[in-house]
Amino acid sequence: MRKFAIRSALLTLFVLAISAASYGQVVIQVGFAPPPLPVYVQPICPGDGYIWTPGYWAWDADGDDYYWVPGTWVLAPEVGFFWTPGWWGWGNGFYIWHRGYWGPHVGFYGGINYGFGYFGTGFVGGRWDHDHFYYNREVTNINVNVIHNVYNERVNVREESHVSFNGGHGGLDARPTREEEAFEHERHIDPVAAQVQHRDMARSNQQLHASNNHGKPPIAATARPGNFNEHEPASEAGGNWNRPANVKGSTGGGGGSHNPPPTYNHVKDLPTYERPAAPNSGNAQQDMKYQQQQQKLYNKQVQERQNLQTKQEKEDQRMQQQKSSQERMQQTELKHQQQTQQMYQRHTQQQQQMQTKQAPPSHEGGGGNKR
Repeated sequence: MRKFAIRSALLTLFVLAISAASYGQVVIQVGFAPPPLPVYVQPICPGDGYIWTPGYWAWDADGDDYYWVPGTWVLAPEVGFFWTPGWWGWGNGFYIWHRGYWGPHVGFYGGINYGFGYFGTGFVGGRWDHDHFYYNREVTNINVNVIHNVYNERVNVREESHVSFNGGHGGLDARPTREEEAFEHERHIDPVAAQVQHRDMARSNQQLHASNNHGKPPIAATARPGNFNEHEPASEAGGNWNRPANVKGSTGGGGGSHNPPPTYNHVKDLPTYERPAAPNSGNAQQDMKYQQQQQKLYNKQVQERQNLQTKQEKEDQRMQQQKSSQERMQQTELKHQQQTQQMYQRHTQQQQQMQTKQAPPSHEGGGGNKR
């Protein structure tokens, strides 16, 4: 029996790079969870207007490894803007990185307790008052001889969790509120140049790679971006982390993968579904039954494909008519890619199951034991 023309699809671990030049335009999916968050001391704030950006585990596709990006103080790009930390979340069989951003409010960051004001929801480390940022001394390390715009507000932290991801096995169970969902649609600014340089320096430092430090990075936090000479080490790891055995990270981003399975961004990019060939098992009645089942599945899949393609095209047209932001368009592109990959995988599995069901039974010689 001839096989369907559609190639067998694997559950891919891919990196979608809409524009490699922009930090904020890279979406990463990894096959195993990041290490727990290490415990460390926050450096003293270097000056007025700096806002704390907590450390996090990033992914190095070339090295196929997580690495620690030290927490650091960063000047806000605009008056009134806060930092929403990036976070790892489980979805569709992957750990997906949701990038951080600057905006007028702190949005959802997975319920992760990054500390120093970022205790899972919102930010209690400081607030804007007109054109000045006031620091909460209860949760941030401030030298009052240098910075005078401070206040004291007690914060009760319910759980000292070191879990660094949302969802999946062992992950946090947190969902965005309606208010946080609304914050997603506000004007945002990508990480500033100092943050990008800081992250790149961390990636090039092998001591910060999780496979080497086992979850306890020697440089956990810095007073200024890229200032790795003056730093705070991790006082302890969230756990003595070791990479899971026999598990690959991601197959994209130029890292250690040859000839990865194809990734389709839209339904219109998929190869044409070929009509199934008539089976020929020698049993005419059985072949007719199989052919009817094949045709039914083919018609169903073609209809599903057409419906999803129409939906995606309408969403694209609406985005163009509304002149949506680049960020919003990127989110829609990622959603379309995930929809397409999921449908392609589901259809391929259905076809493989159909082929297995219709395959003639094998006849083994001998009279061995039955199980």
